[in-house]
Amino acid sequence: QVYPRSFQDSNGDGIGDIRGITRRLDYLQDLGVDAIWLSPIFQSPMKDFGYDISDYRAIDPVFGTATDFKELLVEAGNRKIRLVLDGVFNHSSDRHPWFEESASSRENEKSDWYIWREKKNNWLSIFGGDAWKYAPSRRQYYLHSFLASQPDLNWHNKKVKEAVFSELRYWLDQGVSGFRMDVINFFFKDPGFRDNPYCFPRGPRPYNWQHHLYDRNRPEAHDLMAELRELFDSYDAMLVGETYSESADPAMAASFTGKGDELHLAFDFSLMYKPYDAGVFKETVATYLGFLDQASWPCHVLSNHDQPRSHSRLGGAGEDDERARVMLFLLLTMKGTPFLYYGEEIGMRDIKPRRSQIQDPVGKRYWPFTRGRDRSRSPMQWNAGPGAGFSDGTSWLPLHEEYGKVNVENQLADKNSLLQFCRNIILFRKRNSEFVTAEMTFIEDLPANCIAFTRNDFLVLVNFAKTPVKISIDSSYVEVFPGVKNEKPTHSVELGAFESMILKKLF
Repeated sequence: QVYPRSFQDSNGDGIGDIRGITRRLDYLQDLGVDAIWLSPIFQSPMKDFGYDISDYRAIDPVFGTATDFKELLVEAGNRKIRLVLDGVFNHSSDRHPWFEESASSRENEKSDWYIWREKKNNWLSIFGGDAWKYAPSRRQYYLHSFLASQPDLNWHNKKVKEAVFSELRYWLDQGVSGFRMDVINFFFKDPGFRDNPYCFPRGPRPYNWQHHLYDRNRPEAHDLMAELRELFDSYDAMLVGETYSESADPAMAASFTGKGDELHLAFDFSLMYKPYDAGVFKETVATYLGFLDQASWPCHVLSNHDQPRSHSRLGGAGEDDERARVMLFLLLTMKGTPFLYYGEEIGMRDIKPRRSQIQDPVGKRYWPFTRGRDRSRSPMQWNAGPGAGFSDGTSWLPLHEEYGKVNVENQLADKNSLLQFCRNIILFRKRNSEFVTAEMTFIEDLPANCIAFTRNDFLVLVNFAKTPVKISIDSSYVEVFPGVKNEKPTHSVELGAFESMILKKLF
């Protein structure tokens, strides 16, 4: 995942852009990346940094031009890297022509393209306050699950679906290889607009004091996902969806892949809410995989633009770098499609912006309870020079204070770095296609702090702790990654501190 504002600035304005991404394609190719998902680059007032789109077919000038995008598409294709765009279709910007027309009167052609009501119910906005705003032009309230400047589209209206499908075809026809769909479980709301029941308060946000039974997770969404799947399959393109809940719900996420006939992939964010613990990790992954239909395919993620970085979240006891290796190894060896968040491959950490530096509307509203999502959106750390190699200007968010040490240039020169470790695992995947497609079965009765699973003839072993462990193996295996210890078949393996290993059965 590339967060465009923070990946590479090409013109010195302190904001990453499309030309910057093109400039760094060789790095991504060398890392072994097969596809890049770009957070929104479409025209937007930037009230929510691109997740409030005012024109689904225009590139926002802050990121560049249509010509810049076409060049990126071509150059990525030359390196066999596919482009995945971010589709934000639960809502648009209030400056989108669709909404401006809808809000102008109750009689216009798009009057029912958004969700209008005479009276409010008790639904709340994730970003604070109630989810309804009064529009004097219609003498009605419109629904906004997020900012008031992000009105929700009315997916019960077939013309809305037709319009959105047209926007998707526009980009697929240009050669885009897929879309990540934002908050797909919000698309449909209860037609009766029933009040959500209240629950025991969880945290400072009133939004978390309700059971969200009626403003998301509606059954109608599954029929739409199946229709989207047909569209994307006709282009041989990929469809991955974000399913939002307060603490992750693997059953809900898995349900959006159906029986292999809805989304190709659906993010389960369970690992983002769990501690660094072998038993918890195993249980979390096994639970998610258990909810997936046999015809569905999993995907895994440790970090993204909305959550703390894994290096910060899972660190502790002076073992941050060692734990990062363990988690990235598992991310890249489990059954499923792994998503790396930019900078995760070098161990970037969260920043701690001062109040005056906060850009995120969530951080501004809920300060001092949280600094918001800016913490995981800081500029990519390319080198130890001015601006970390990200920009010649003042970056839109502050750099992490340790960029002089933790950066791409340093780690490319160190064969034992986290970056080289990630590259080597990805290279192993590319050279062993039978490993990538193999089933995954956890092994029981292991020493504490260990995880092991088979993938057909492969055996994956991981030690979460600094205490070495010895693991007995029933069959004869030989080490194939990293391939430096056991060159002959063996019936036992000793794992050092935080060590990971892949072995293959010879007979």
